[in-house]
Amino acid sequence: MKTHSKRKELIMLPLLLITIVLCIGGHYILQPNYQDSSVAEYALAALPFLMFAVVLVAIKLAVKADRQEDKS
Repeated sequence: MKTHSKRKELIMLPLLLITIVLCIGGHYILQPNYQDSSVAEYALAALPFLMFAVVLVAIKLAVKADRQEDKS
């Protein structure tokens, strides 16, 4: 079993925090106060795509870290 560098795992924490903020922001926008806002509708529609982009960045970082560990 491979051991992972703690530093490389800590690099992904900001991505986790961004995803948490997106989830909380999405729930905040779902409040009845923003029902008639078209901006809120577009923001909620874009939310899954933003989260998917964060996942792609995380996968890219993980692959890069794995390759660096294999070299050393």
